[in-house]
Amino acid sequence: MSYSTGFSNAFGSRVTPWVWRLILANVGIFVVTSLVPGLIPYLQFNPSQILPRIWTPFTYMFVHGGLFHVLFNMLALFFFGPPLEERWGSREFLQFFLICGLGGALLSMLTPYPIIGASGAILGVMVAFAMYWPDNPIYFWGIIPVKAKWLVAFMVGLDFYYAVTGGPSGIAYLAHLGGAFTAVGYLKSPWAPPAWGELPKKARRPGDQSWKARLGGLVKRSGQGMGSTPTVSLNARVQRSRAGDDVDRLLEKISREGLASLTPEERIRLEEASHRFRTN
Repeated sequence: MSYSTGFSNAFGSRVTPWVWRLILANVGIFVVTSLVPGLIPYLQFNPSQILPRIWTPFTYMFVHGGLFHVLFNMLALFFFGPPLEERWGSREFLQFFLICGLGGALLSMLTPYPIIGASGAILGVMVAFAMYWPDNPIYFWGIIPVKAKWLVAFMVGLDFYYAVTGGPSGIAYLAHLGGAFTAVGYLKSPWAPPAWGELPKKARRPGDQSWKARLGGLVKRSGQGMGSTPTVSLNARVQRSRAGDDVDRLLEKISREGLASLTPEERIRLEEASHRFRTN
């Protein structure tokens, strides 16, 4: 996979194409709205004005209220975004980012206040990173190592606490939570991005069976008879064991040679394993 820049983040990932474009778009719009602040009301998301300005659930996440606001969001995107785009592919990553942003706007419908900023989408990206690499150390202030799962859990918990009790004004806590909750729900759904990168276009997604195949499986299961005890053949157990060994081998290959070393067929096998994990 090729990258658009020569920069790399603390996790050793090159800044991937859509992470780079999103950073440029956010910084560019910040500069424009700083020079022409009258544009902000037309780009921010205001629950009371959603019908005349139906574009704002998308545009609000590219508008920021100050230098530190855009700086912190773009730094988080720079650190946490590339590993996800590298793993999913650019199209899936961009789709995920926008869906998390829309989730932030949706939950913000509970408040009458207008919101701006990419924080909801960014927190969704951080939640996804923590779900894939929960034990990856994040160096707080560049010194203190904190596992990704605990750092993200703390941030979500803090947003929830302030949303319930009332925290410092001017922060869209519900938008943050909307992005985080949307990330979890989307990644656990059948529409989640392929966990191991873009699949061949003609490949059937796991679980995507024709109605005849599903009906045949239903008839087969119902034919076991009332009160019968399902049995698992030795053959099936052997097949499951081999499948687990195959996944372990592919994970070792990724560890040695990187995700790009997988063939399309190997990506499909890992995606099928990930799909079984999501549905269990």
